[in-house]
Amino acid sequence: MYFSQVWRVGYGPWVIGMDTEMQARQRMVSVILPASNEAALIGGCLDALLRSKQPDGYDVEVIVVANGCHDNTAGVAGGYAARAGARGWRLQVIDRAEAGKPGALNAGDAVAQGALRIYLDADVTISPALLTQLVAALEAEAPCYASGAVDITAQGAVSRAYARIWRQVPFMRDVVPGCGLFAVNAAGRRRWERFPKIIADDTYVRLLFAPTERRGVPATYRWPIAEGWRNLVKVRRRQNAGVDEIAKRYPALIRNEDKPAFPLAEKIRLALRDPLGFTVYAAVAVAVKASPHRAQGWSRGR
Repeated sequence: MYFSQVWRVGYGPWVIGMDTEMQARQRMVSVILPASNEAALIGGCLDALLRSKQPDGYDVEVIVVANGCHDNTAGVAGGYAARAGARGWRLQVIDRAEAGKPGALNAGDAVAQGALRIYLDADVTISPALLTQLVAALEAEAPCYASGAVDITAQGAVSRAYARIWRQVPFMRDVVPGCGLFAVNAAGRRRWERFPKIIADDTYVRLLFAPTERRGVPATYRWPIAEGWRNLVKVRRRQNAGVDEIAKRYPALIRNEDKPAFPLAEKIRLALRDPLGFTVYAAVAVAVKASPHRAQGWSRGR
């Protein structure tokens, strides 16, 4: 089990205190936010998070794990502690010298108090209703995974063209992809112990749940993609490498993949409707297939 607890036989104040502590955990949401060199973006992420509607009957804690940063990510995040406190929330910043998202996620999990866990990337901005909708979706005893409706955003012309098509790909449109944001309840969190050292932590967790155990809520969140042709190819190649890694290391998880088909007829319709967007999208896919996966450090490509 993920939550370890030492139980003792007896009665009295100690047992009452334990019951109170456990009840508090059951009514708390922990938002775990790994961030590496995100000083320019984490303010927007925390601004949006702190504008969220308060989940009825729940306390909220935010745990920012700055990892391997060479900028002021930790300082910027810490500057939001007073604002969080004014809402009755607790904001904690962990500053780790070691880089790596899995390690950052594990460090956040190690101190998190909530039974409900939300894992949020530092470049994501959520809509005000998303937090409460995720909490409502996770209020179940059975294992449950949830995410919102992803709004793919981009700035440059090439990335905007790519995003126009990617939004309409069946996987992004019809299932619960959990890109940059996913959440689990206590029973769901017991599906795994520590985050393994893998590329695609979000895909790994999603595939730990059968499609019937995943919940998509209508509230949106903004998820920016890589900027520019070269970065789109690099990040797409890394995404494919992440999926391949999971298939190789955890083949049993592939049975939970519900990626819809992308029929040729639908591709043709998209190409006719948006020739420029489809040309960019297809060209990136061809470039990725034409070059082998190469081990490389993570970059958001901005």
